[in-house]
This record gives sequence, structure tokens and C-alpha cells, in this order.
Amino acid sequence: MPTDNNELPSSISFDLFTKIQEHEQILCCNDPDTGLKAIIAIHNTTLGPALGGTRMRPYKSFDEALKDVLRLSKGMTYKCAAADLDFGGGKAVIIGDPNKDKTPEMFRAYGQFIDSLNGRFYTGTDMGTVLDDFVHAHKETNCIAGLPEEYGGGGETSIPTALGILYSIQAMANSLWGHENLSGKKFAIQGLGKVGFKAAEHLLKEGADLYVTDISDEAVSRLTKRAKELDGQVIAVKGEEIYGTDADIFVPCAIGGILNDETIEQLKVKGIAGAANNQLANDDHALVLKNKGILYAPDYIVNSGGVIQVADELYGPDKNRVLNKTKAIYHSILEVLCQAETHDITTVEAAHQICENRLKARNKRNSFFSPNKRPKWQIRQ
Repeated sequence: MPTDNNELPSSISFDLFTKIQEHEQILCCNDPDTGLKAIIAIHNTTLGPALGGTRMRPYKSFDEALKDVLRLSKGMTYKCAAADLDFGGGKAVIIGDPNKDKTPEMFRAYGQFIDSLNGRFYTGTDMGTVLDDFVHAHKETNCIAGLPEEYGGGGETSIPTALGILYSIQAMANSLWGHENLSGKKFAIQGLGKVGFKAAEHLLKEGADLYVTDISDEAVSRLTKRAKELDGQVIAVKGEEIYGTDADIFVPCAIGGILNDETIEQLKVKGIAGAANNQLANDDHALVLKNKGILYAPDYIVNSGGVIQVADELYGPDKNRVLNKTKAIYHSILEVLCQAETHDITTVEAAHQICENRLKARNKRNSFFSPNKRPKWQIRQ
């Protein structure tokens, strides 16, 4: 019970508030009837309502899930700022095995929790969730983005995401070689999922040669077949061998945390530009890359084509508008590379500074989003 002076007793731990001190709001969602256990993290709403996907994983503990959602939601703030979107950063995680625990009822219950935030958080697919999951959630809330086309959404986000990789690589090529011609250049692609495969196709069409690796032999076989149709060359390598290939640019499109002391030591490339989230084991590795003379394109800018489409969907889906907005990724990467060189800092520091400056500029006019302070676009009803 509170004491007479309205202070909380010393036995209550404030460790949780220490963990979330950079965030505006954390919502824990529990629905025993459907088995839903979720955490929604709203990091910053200076630019507008929080936007971020919902991933589903069998986290080993609440602390592991919380750590993941806090890190991811902060990343979304920077991603939206870098893409000049009228959204802030948020993310959500559902604790459970997506192959066994997922049900339509669970996502309807989740949709009710989202709706209780009254427009402060918009969400869609991420790791472990698919478009159809959010068709169920959409029955309970309008705060869903990234719906299938047949439900009024923009559809598959891998298309603009893969194009963003190509534009990032072209910007890097401009910085490295003074031109955007990728013919004859060699790229090492890690991961041939929806995004990685499409990015590989773009590079093959540009006349590039590829080293590739993926846990699916079928994906590698499909790309090899596609390369023959495009008169390109694909060399398949096993797992960890991708780091030591004699490539010009490394394109990570699989899991995060793969750029660490051990893997960076193996790299022979001149640059890194890929779609995987959180590629650096920690931000200190940006300096390791800089000292080794490797240009690094911050992943949250490279892979922002997807969030550009999801955000744009709320204006009413328009593929041409999305593709035009995605082209701006080229100039964003060039700006980061230029700032890093001018100020002799890492590209991660440069990207963060650009985003922080945008947040500070907007914060003077719009410090906190609420349902009564709508962004300029009309929220879909």
C-alpha cells in the first residue's frame, strides 16, 4: 500500500522503468482464452502514431521478449524518420510458436488490444506472422497496415524492399566507383527469402555476378535456374563461407547480428548493403567496419521500402506512388555516406544524427501524438 506521503514502498522494484526509460508506453496483453501473450512497445510518437510489425516467436522468457520488442521499436523510430514518414516507432511481439499456437481467435483478441490504444499504434506482419493473421485482427480494429490487396491493402512488401536494396547498392557504387554500373561486379548474398531472391534478380538483370547461400537448397536451385534465363552467374557457397568470398559488396538478407568481430575479420568486400534487420552485433562494429575501410549502409534505411509501402497504404494503396517514394532511399544512403565522410564518423552515427535532427525539428511543433492530434493524412476508416 502507498505510504502517507503517497510514495511507493521501497520493496517495489523500478527495474522495469529503467529498462523502458527511452520508451513512451509498454502494453502487456494477456488473453487466457486464446493463449495470447503479447507485448506492444511504443518508442516515440513525435512524428505521428507508432508504426511497426508484430512478430511471433517462442521466446524463452518475458525478459527475452521485452528486450527484443524494445530494441525493435526504437529501430522503427529511426526507420520512419529516415524515410520521412509521418509515423513514429513501435513494435509488438507475441510469445508463442507460430507453427503450433497461432489461431484466428488469438489475432482477433490481439486486434482488440491494439484498438484499445485508440490510434497510437499501427501494425502488420513481421517474422512469424502472415497477412492472413491480420485479416482476423482487422475485424476488431482499423489500426492494421499491410493488408492483402483483396482487403484494400498494398499487398506484398518484398517488392519495394528489394528495390530499396538495389537503390542502396547503386548509391554505394556511386560513392565507391563514381558510377552506378553494376555489370561485372560481384555480390555475396546471404539469404534468398522473398526479399533476398528479388534483390538477387535485380542484380542479375544489372549484369552482376553472385555468390549466394541459403538454408534452402531449393531457393538456391531456383535462383541458379533464373540466372541462366538472365545470362548471369550464380555460385552457391555453404553457410559461413559467404563471409570470405571475393565479392565487391556483401548483401545480408537473412538473420541479424551477423556482423561481429569474427565475421568482419573474414570480409574482403568494399561495402555492405542488405535487408536483414540489426545486422551489427552492436553499434561498435560500425567503427570496426570503418577502420577496415568497408562502407556500411545502415540496414534500417536500406530495408525501408517495406515500411514505406505499409505507411503509404493508409492514404489508399497506390503502387506507383510507393515505388516513387522508394527511390528516395538512393539519396538517403548518399546523404549518410557523405555525412560520415565529411565528419569522419561511422555511417551509423551519421544516420542516427540525421534522424535525431528530424525528430528534434518536429518535436518543437508536435511533441506527443494523441487521437485528437491526427496527422495530415486521413486515417483509414
